[in-house]
Amino acid sequence: MATYVTLYNFTEQGLKTIKDTVKRTEAAKKAAAANGMKVKEVLWVQGQYDLVVISESSDETKSNAFALSTLKMGNVRGQTLRAFTAAEMEKILEQVA
Repeated sequence: MATYVTLYNFTEQGLKTIKDTVKRTEAAKKAAAANGMKVKEVLWVQGQYDLVVISESSDETKSNAFALSTLKMGNVRGQTLRAFTAAEMEKILEQVA
């Protein structure tokens, strides 16, 4: 399964309904599971970003479709990063000339 780290910022719409952020997150976790993804962690943070989400997926197409569906709701803007475990990085390094 591929691991992803997504950095989110609330939009104006998301801030207007900030009291629903935990409920929206729980709904998103269920929707992700229905798409074969696993949301491992959701953290609300201070600083440049408002939320950090760590997720796993074995299907890149479904993962991207879910990300676009989340953004389409209009509560957040996000940037998703592919993350690698130490074991995955070792395999990558084996290919480095």
